[in-house]
Amino acid sequence: MIRAMRRVRVMGPRRALEGTLRVLQDLGSMHLASPPRLPALNPSPTTRREQRLVRQLRGLVADAETARTLLDLPQSSVTAPPPEPASWASWARQARQPRRRAEELRDRRQRLEEERALLGKYREMLAAFSGLFEAGHLPAAVRAYHIVLRPGQASVVEPLRQALAEVLDSAFELRTRTLSGGDTALLLLVPLPRTARVERLLGESGVQEVPLPAGYERATATEALPRMRARLETLPTLLDEVEAGRKAEAAVAAEALPPILAAAQDAVTRLEAVGHAASTRTAFVIEGWVPTPDLPALGEALRQRIGPEITVEELPPGPDVDAPVVLHNPRLFRPFQLLVEMLPLPTYGSIDPTPFVAVFFPVFFGLMLGDIGYGVVMLGLGVLLHRRSRPGAPLHAVAQIALVCSVFTIIFGVLFGELFGDAGRRLFGLHPLVLDREEPKDIVSFLVLCVGIGGVHVLLGLVLGVFNAMHGHRRQALGRGLSAVMILLIVVALLAAVKLLPAQLLTPAVVALLVAFPVLVIAEGIVAPVELLATIGSILSYARIMALGTASVMLAVVANRLAGAIGSVVVGAIFALLFHLVNFALGLFSPTVHALRLHYVEFFGRFYSPGGVRYRPFTHWRTH
Repeated sequence: MIRAMRRVRVMGPRRALEGTLRVLQDLGSMHLASPPRLPALNPSPTTRREQRLVRQLRGLVADAETARTLLDLPQSSVTAPPPEPASWASWARQARQPRRRAEELRDRRQRLEEERALLGKYREMLAAFSGLFEAGHLPAAVRAYHIVLRPGQASVVEPLRQALAEVLDSAFELRTRTLSGGDTALLLLVPLPRTARVERLLGESGVQEVPLPAGYERATATEALPRMRARLETLPTLLDEVEAGRKAEAAVAAEALPPILAAAQDAVTRLEAVGHAASTRTAFVIEGWVPTPDLPALGEALRQRIGPEITVEELPPGPDVDAPVVLHNPRLFRPFQLLVEMLPLPTYGSIDPTPFVAVFFPVFFGLMLGDIGYGVVMLGLGVLLHRRSRPGAPLHAVAQIALVCSVFTIIFGVLFGELFGDAGRRLFGLHPLVLDREEPKDIVSFLVLCVGIGGVHVLLGLVLGVFNAMHGHRRQALGRGLSAVMILLIVVALLAAVKLLPAQLLTPAVVALLVAFPVLVIAEGIVAPVELLATIGSILSYARIMALGTASVMLAVVANRLAGAIGSVVVGAIFALLFHLVNFALGLFSPTVHALRLHYVEFFGRFYSPGGVRYRPFTHWRTH
């Protein structure tokens, strides 16, 4: 159901505005409305001092949030409103310092990681030619060229060797190694006096020396590569030191930042709330929405903490176009609010569909999956998810929905006599109590059952639409009521025609249809017959429950029979397990999607009025 709200007006002397906002923030129950438009009242302006303070606080919040992100702090919780400091400037410095240290650590880590990635490109080269760079192996008068050829350039090696032999005779050494990625590493050693001719030849051959990293440009490869290898060995230690520094900073910031952040956010929210007040030179007025049960506590708290000069007035009921919406349902139905809140909230004063979703969604899901084995597995997953999720979190609601759906899956599995398809029948002699979804004659009965449930579901939507349209849309209410009656008359006529109902009902049902049809056209216009046909089509679309349920059991049966056809018991069991896992995954996904579609499209379309304003009470900021 949608919680009842009351619009209230809080009035008092202008000097008590800040104190009043603090009380309202502590109570956390009032949804502030736009400034009231009354004679002699103007929106309360913020002073220059308040504007400077807001800018300062937003900078403080930005520093604290940046530090928390860079230091990877956990989402701690501030249970009580922290006291404000004597000077916000001191807290701003406390937030700025960890942000700067966190940025320094981040920049240092990025530099070290970039250096490691760059030097890592030389890792295989160092390993391939490490013996040549040991002390004493290369004369000082030798220039070393480090070249990497892509796989398509490997054919250049021999022509390059021949060209070097023509230019340098035998005064060079060329060594090659094939790297793991298919590249070819070349190490060319030439005397220093002949480097100009070699570089010209390399350029003509289309190969280039790999440039040395920053800091090694003036060193020869003979000097640089051993230094790079030593540097690579020290980089993990340096990165560990940076990580240790981050953890040390995070340990300090985890204690200091949450109360600073919470107090600053509270102050910003309070200063921004001044814009919701209207005032004269001596008085202020604030209007907002309060849940009906919280209204007495609001007036009592203001009188006790501010004084008798504060007046709380409940405004008379109006059109309630801007009233915020709070869905409030019994504990059993509450998890299914998540499915309703995936859509825009219903408007205030309309119908909350949560109780109907809580009843029909598990039924549809159980009808489609309907297997004891799959239901037990789903029950175990739901229990595990329930234990590992935080109460109040969306994941916790998903776990509770899964638990309810698993129970209905097991119940329908018992009624259908299914345990991993026909495995229960083969192993334990399990028999269906109501329907056998493997038998063609029972598949027809299953289809009739699903369409019948769809008719009840759609008719319930039409009836709810009548109640929803009674306030200001009488013609629409009449049209939907007539549509529901005509659908019932069509059902009666069809059942009487096939002798499932007394044949005497056929003629009165047809006459009543003929009388209701022109009234429906007058009430809703010429499109009414089209909408009536669309409603009948919506009822028939519930046949998808039968189709998906039959497909699920058939896939399970196929898995069992194919596993039995394989000679090896072990291989057959593994094959059956994999096939059942795939079928179980489909059995979770498809029923969920199609059950939601039947609600969102076929059911909600008859009465749901989206566009409600979400209830956002003026309260303290919390980290969660």
